[in-house]
Amino acid sequence: MSNWKDICAVTEIPVLGARRIARDKGCAVAVFRNSEDKVFALLDRCPHKGGPLSQGIVFGESVACPLHNWTIGLDDGCAKSPDEGCTTKFKVNVEAGRVFLDIEELNSLALDETAQAA
Repeated sequence: MSNWKDICAVTEIPVLGARRIARDKGCAVAVFRNSEDKVFALLDRCPHKGGPLSQGIVFGESVACPLHNWTIGLDDGCAKSPDEGCTTKFKVNVEAGRVFLDIEELNSLALDETAQAA
């Protein structure tokens, strides 16, 4: 697992919630856990107005942005119709109850994105 960064135990992510992972550059990554213990990782920035998705409500395989209630798919980072736009999705690997994120993605994806825009 040399290309993967150990983030936390699955149990350290609240069920139907998220854990925010800071990066040296760019916006943080939100790691989500649903009721079926599936784990997802998205840029912690809604594609609408930049709201913190880590503070949203998780349901099924979606999260509702806390600012304007946009529904974002956890599997692809895209807003559900009728809304449009996507946030960056990160690869997740769960092994032996631990959550790992791809190091190259953490160091390269969406580094120009910042936190909440307005």
